[in-house]
Amino acid sequence: MVDFLAENNLCGQAILRIVSRGNANIAELLRLSEFIPAVFRLKDKSDQQKYGDIICDFSYFKGPEYYESKLEAKPELQDLDEEFRENNIEILTRFYLAFESVHKYVVDLIRYLDDLNEGVYIQQTLETVLLNEDGKQLLCEALYLYGVMLLVIDQKMEGEVRERMLVSYYRYSAARSSADSNLDDICKLLRSTGYSSHPGAKRPPNYPESYFQRVPISPTFISMVIGRLRSDDIYNQVSAYPLPEHRSTALATQAAMLCVCLYFTPSILHTQQAKMREIVDKYFPDNWVISIYMGITVNLVEAWEPYKAAKTALNYTLETANIREQAGRYAASVESLRSQVQQLLKEGFLREEIVLDNIPKLLNCLRDCNVAIRWLMLHTAESAYDPNNKRLRQIKDQVINDSKYNPKILFQLLLDTAQFEFILKEMFKQMLAEKQLKWESYKKEGSERMMELAEVFSGVKPLTRVEKNENLQAWFREISKQIESLNYEDSTAAGRKTVQLIQALVEVQEFHQLESNLQVCQFLADTRKFLHQMIRTINIKEEVLITMQIVGDLSYAWQIIDSFTSIMQESIRANPTMVTKLRATFLKVSQTGLFIYVTLDHNFLKLRFIQLSIDVWFVRIGQYLKSWNLRVQKNQNIEKITFKVVQMKFLAMHITNQKLISMKTRLFQVDPKQLLEDGIRKELVKRVAYALHKGLIFNPKAKPSELMPKLKEMAATMDGFYRSFEYIQDYVSIYGLKIWQEEVSRIINYNVEQECNSFLRTKIQDWQSVYQSTHIPIPKYPSVDESATFIGRLCREILRITDPKTTCYFDQLNTWYDMRTHQEVTNNRLFSEIQDTLGTFGLNGLDRLLCFMIVKELQNFLTVLQKNILKDKAVVDVFKALLSAVNPVKGIVANASKVYANAAAKTQKIWPAYLEAIMKVGQMQILRQQIANELNYSCKFDSKHLAAALDNLNKSLLSDIEAHYQDPSLPYPKEDNTLLYEITAYLEAAGIHNPLNKIYITTKRLPYFPIVNFLFLIAQLPKLQYNKSQGMTCRKATDPVDWAPLVLGLLTLLKQFHSRYTEHFLALIGQFIRSIMEQCTSQKIPDMPSDVVGALMFLEDYVRYTKLPRKVGNIEDDHRTDTLKQKRSSTTLCTTKH
Repeated sequence: MVDFLAENNLCGQAILRIVSRGNANIAELLRLSEFIPAVFRLKDKSDQQKYGDIICDFSYFKGPEYYESKLEAKPELQDLDEEFRENNIEILTRFYLAFESVHKYVVDLIRYLDDLNEGVYIQQTLETVLLNEDGKQLLCEALYLYGVMLLVIDQKMEGEVRERMLVSYYRYSAARSSADSNLDDICKLLRSTGYSSHPGAKRPPNYPESYFQRVPISPTFISMVIGRLRSDDIYNQVSAYPLPEHRSTALATQAAMLCVCLYFTPSILHTQQAKMREIVDKYFPDNWVISIYMGITVNLVEAWEPYKAAKTALNYTLETANIREQAGRYAASVESLRSQVQQLLKEGFLREEIVLDNIPKLLNCLRDCNVAIRWLMLHTAESAYDPNNKRLRQIKDQVINDSKYNPKILFQLLLDTAQFEFILKEMFKQMLAEKQLKWESYKKEGSERMMELAEVFSGVKPLTRVEKNENLQAWFREISKQIESLNYEDSTAAGRKTVQLIQALVEVQEFHQLESNLQVCQFLADTRKFLHQMIRTINIKEEVLITMQIVGDLSYAWQIIDSFTSIMQESIRANPTMVTKLRATFLKVSQTGLFIYVTLDHNFLKLRFIQLSIDVWFVRIGQYLKSWNLRVQKNQNIEKITFKVVQMKFLAMHITNQKLISMKTRLFQVDPKQLLEDGIRKELVKRVAYALHKGLIFNPKAKPSELMPKLKEMAATMDGFYRSFEYIQDYVSIYGLKIWQEEVSRIINYNVEQECNSFLRTKIQDWQSVYQSTHIPIPKYPSVDESATFIGRLCREILRITDPKTTCYFDQLNTWYDMRTHQEVTNNRLFSEIQDTLGTFGLNGLDRLLCFMIVKELQNFLTVLQKNILKDKAVVDVFKALLSAVNPVKGIVANASKVYANAAAKTQKIWPAYLEAIMKVGQMQILRQQIANELNYSCKFDSKHLAAALDNLNKSLLSDIEAHYQDPSLPYPKEDNTLLYEITAYLEAAGIHNPLNKIYITTKRLPYFPIVNFLFLIAQLPKLQYNKSQGMTCRKATDPVDWAPLVLGLLTLLKQFHSRYTEHFLALIGQFIRSIMEQCTSQKIPDMPSDVVGALMFLEDYVRYTKLPRKVGNIEDDHRTDTLKQKRSSTTLCTTKH
């Protein structure tokens, strides 16, 4: 008959694929359970208020039109809904595909069973498959895995959360319109059960049986599977556990499968007392806590509480006397096993001959250890007992008291057992690898000894003094031939014959009185020894390794083991050589027996486990870094103590390093040096991130600002960390500067990214971030104000102290002064301090954040302009009237003062908000200029060659691009060429850019835009006055207008639109100057009006900031020109054409 799992056996291959998919589905569900977006839980009031109208459970399906109409009625909700879709559709799709795979799994399983019943697979029926050993295992696993999927979904993803995610996916995806979509069936399967995994939560009625019956599965199939699980040893585990007291451990995997499958037929649990008594007697006579899948524990006391038959049957196990007996038995075994295993682990005790002579005893010791560890770990696990359940608390207390449970002793036994198991496995692997070679070697030695004895009795060999004996000579030669004829391949016959040869050698020594010749006796003894070794060697079987693998299964502790992390760390701290045993424990955890192929992230979890256990050293390193840091800040001479401290504290790390070195060639790769470096990086990230978070919190009410003192303090802290790294890098052979730059830049860039998320429609989630890492995570701290991170707090504090409403910026001095007190607030030294504290990455990140703020401010400004100002009919009429009065712009406005004053007065109410937005943008542009200057200075000072290379490359590129526009036949970078994009990032980091030339937003044509800005400008001019030494300053501190932000804000705003708007705007200013001066000349007013001076200063500054060429405006009336020159000979008029 064809092998059931042969490639050409369609029946076996079909069920094998189904089961393989089932394991992959569970792995995916477990992974996704860690990435559920918190917003779907709706725990916070803020989330409920913000997203309550767009996140719905299955009540949505009762009236989708009602919910959609609510969204359509409010544009802001529609916008929020679209933003939410963009941010979450990717993760929602992945969750949906995982849910769909569960439904597809059970549909395919049902189809397979139908095919079996309909005879699709020739000569195969459900009964014949269950008779086959592989078929029986796969069919039982198929049903069991489906049950595990449902339980994992309900335990890891709450029902309401599932419903919200499914509804959101339905609304946001195209699945609703797809004809072949099975979304309805998935929703029916995974709708909320009412179950909650929180301690103390009440269990829903008929749970989980009603949940398991949502997709009906053949009762016959379920009955036959349960029948096999009840009666058979489907995995043949009992042979690995011959002792009767180990039977429940041998059948533990099968017991877990049976417990899950029983939920498909709850009638057995409810009413069939005899069957349940049989199940409990066979599987649960001495245990009630089981691991159903990869460490997910279930306490049967709680799980079977609603089922009468099951509860009654289990009561015999839960009798106080039985619990006391089991706990006492394992308490006694732990005491005896500890000393026994420690004796076996003594150096030199486990030698090859002892192992070969005592295989059964050693295996029994391994069984006893693993059974005791399993029982105690499961029955004392915190996760197995609900603290709100009185009966469970009583049982747990009794177990702990009667077993004299001590987690440290249990963990020590686990370490010793793992080490013993590891040594034994390695010895057996080596002996198996050398088995034939050694056997042939012993055979050759034995045969040669016999031939030498034959020559001894020939009487011709000198110095032997042995009389010739032809009979013995012939006999020994025959024995040599017999030894030589032994066949390794036929081990049974060879073993039997070897025993006979040993007996013959004993008899020849006795009957022929050969004891008198010591040399002959020695030869005979050596030959018997070689023959004994051949028997031992031929008995080395691979079955011993398989038995050790089965017995050593630790899959039940996959989650429980995390509770021992603190004990591991404490053990290593006290005794670094403990890492030797930990290494064996890691390997034991990695070999998860039956379920080794389940978790696709297997190696990652093992490495996480290793790191958890030795993180204690990296925490210690961090503590010493901190102490060195403090000494550095106090300018103490620490070089004298550095070597001693490092030598002492890294000795333990070196031991850890050396002990892990041999893991490189095991089941997974571990580079000890990389592990050390990653641990140091992790501790560095944690401490630097915490220092930045705590050190950059500002009190907005503080007078004066805390900004500079805190930056100085933070700079000292960061410098201390940096210098500490310099001190230790040579002792532990790491690239300290490289690690420092990489991790600090990652911390800052991640925080900038998170801060910028508030300005983005599509947020960058942690799992999408290129800066965040699961291996070396950057910690997230709760917000202390409106900012999400320290970089946001720093930026907003700078904006607060340089607010144009309270300060005045003097461009010549690069300094801000308080408008009321005229005291200096801050200057460009601020950015040097930020450079010292956060480095180039910090300044660059701050610049990037300011870009986002400018974009947001411009967008809000244009929204107000379009929705409020340009929709106000009265205001628009004023714009129309002024536009008609000033046309043509090359002309002179009649009665100019009155025309401009009336227009400004009628639009006075709209300018405060306009002014605030313009000055905010101007203020941020000033900050960006200062940052660019600092970055450029720093780059030229620290990396002059880089600065020069970037500058030359930039000029060359611009020259080529300009040449291309002059002659299109010349080359130009193609659209898929990333050169311009990449070089921009380098130029901005080096400060080789002009923020004023940047296009922040895309815009459309706006009516009256030049006239609006012109009218805004002349409305602000009366608030300003000209001072020869200071330039344009505010007249009254109560009505503040800061000149530099005003000019730069208007410049930036105009830059976002077509250049003709700027030309028109400048032409209007030129016309304003000409018209007012014409009126002054005609009225013989000797002094130039202050508004004209302000307009001229605006044009002067505009030309200076934009670096445009200076041109004299062509004034039609030369007489007027002469008059203007006499009035203001020192001022150059700007052209009416830009």
